Amino acid sequence: MCIIFFKFDPRPVSKNAYRLILAANRDEAYHRPSKLADFWENNSEILSGLDMEEGKAGGTWLGISTRGKLGALTNYLQPRQEPDARGRGELVSHFLTSDMDSLSYLKKVSTEGHLYNGFNLIAADLSTAKGDVVCYYGNRGQPEPVVLTPGTYGLSNALLETPWKKLCFGKQLFTEAVERSESLPKDTLVTQLLEVLNNEEATNTIILVDADGHVTFTERSMLDKDTSRWETNTYEFTLQKTGDPVFVCVQ
Repeated sequence: MCIIFFKFDPRPVSKNAYRLILAANRDEAYHRPSKLADFWENNSEILSGLDMEEGKAGGTWLGISTRGKLGALTNYLQPRQEPDARGRGELVSHFLTSDMDSLSYLKKVSTEGHLYNGFNLIAADLSTAKGDVVCYYGNRGQPEPVVLTPGTYGLSNALLETPWKKLCFGKQLFTEAVERSESLPKDTLVTQLLEVLNNEEATNTIILVDADGHVTFTERSMLDKDTSRWETNTYEFTLQKTGDPVFVCVQ
């Protein structure tokens, strides 16, 4: 089961609070080739993992750009997959490289939703100056995308906030970790959020965005399909303003 938990508050009252906290699992068939998260070779503004499977190469399930665009995808559980449908990972990649705002992009996607197998798509514009906007669209739900109100959400392989048992349990643990976030060192918060996720899955990702627009992106990935071997990489950068340079720290 792919799972995304996220909490966002565009205008946090406390300087120690995070504008966005996101924790996600990618539950994919282990044989499916993919690249670990990194800045793209052909676009150094975008950070994500990448699908490498033939016919779907270049797509991604979760990514963020230094311009403040964030996209996240889960597949919708359906009894039969259409083999000729378009690769869903391109939905995130196209948003990250687009100049369209999140709501306009999802409105465009909603007119093409029938071309894909079932999916859920989160698209966000993170702007320190203008305030953050987070939107959602699922092509097996309502025909129009929605702008989400600040709060805490859970998304798995059904529509947003569908109360599946695993999702509800995980959301409770996520909420408890988030409630402690202002008093925890960042590394401790990341560790606790990783513990919330099911570490049997192939990839775990944590994204934190603080009040000043500083982004911490941590990915924990299984190596060689071996559940006892993992690699963790962390990237840090500050969301850029127009014309500003971007400085990246890699751990």
